[in-house]
Amino acid sequence: MIHFFIRLRALKIHIPMKNFLWSLVILLSILSCGEESKVKPEIRELPIDFELKRFDVALANASISDIGSLRKEYPYFFSKRYDEPYWEEKIQDTIQQEIQEQVAKTFSDINDVEYRLELLFKHVSYYFPEVTVPKTITVATDVDYKNKVILTDSLLFVSLSTYLGSDHYFYDGIARFHSKNFRKDQIVVDVAHAFAKAKTPPPTSLQFIDHLIYEGKILYVMGQLLPEEPLHEILSYQEDELVFVQENEVNIWEYFVSKEVLFSTDKKLLSRFVDPAPFSKFYLDLDNETPGRIGRYIGYKMVASYMAKNTTPLKLMLIEDAETLFNNSKYKP
Repeated sequence: MIHFFIRLRALKIHIPMKNFLWSLVILLSILSCGEESKVKPEIRELPIDFELKRFDVALANASISDIGSLRKEYPYFFSKRYDEPYWEEKIQDTIQQEIQEQVAKTFSDINDVEYRLELLFKHVSYYFPEVTVPKTITVATDVDYKNKVILTDSLLFVSLSTYLGSDHYFYDGIARFHSKNFRKDQIVVDVAHAFAKAKTPPPTSLQFIDHLIYEGKILYVMGQLLPEEPLHEILSYQEDELVFVQENEVNIWEYFVSKEVLFSTDKKLLSRFVDPAPFSKFYLDLDNETPGRIGRYIGYKMVASYMAKNTTPLKLMLIEDAETLFNNSKYKP
């Protein structure tokens, strides 16, 4: 049972001003070299047919007379529900115009996003060569944070209006544990999550450990597809939240074991430790100091331990049953 959590400690490092710029140059050089080495040369050089098209810009620059041209270039945005009159209203709508203005400010240059998405799909093609690289379309309409990215077999839609920055006024009425990740850096993470989730068979059992392993598989695949992304971004955590779970991994595991929840079928365990939430629920006084979704991190560590101790290919790991994977992971924090 957890008796206490290790609280975060603020580190204060003082660097003389005259040495600051030189130290910064060295640090950036080290980080740059480190990031470069994380991508296998054969993946970086892998040729793929990647295309990103900005429907948000096309719509922002369109007039009523351009609707026909838009329909011809972007036929998938036109249907019985979203017909030409619908888009004519959108073009004239003042709220839509404000959304487009804010998106244009944040995404006047999208080259970095495009580079990271292309590198992501190079990894997808390397590990899953049967997959067709989808055409990527950026949009800027309503702030629908439950559909930030939509991935189909041939198309990927990215809603830029949900990545304007965690403190943007558009998100004032949205819970902070959601809006903290409405940032540009999370675009490639959300796309990787959508792909990994589509490739990971959902749990067929209600046992808590099956759901931990399921989430862990998704996070592990994301890590393989995004070797340059820091772990806290993949987990959709802030850096201090990752520090917390790392420092308290033993305490969290001991709690799960002592409370005998691993093979429990209590659905409340998912809302306490897996589903999006402002914090995890151990029913302790310090709960509000914990990050949400702690169970996903434990599941990730189980899968990472399994992959480190076995020679199972990535795609075969995804279909391994949870109990076998757990037993063979020999996970012990």
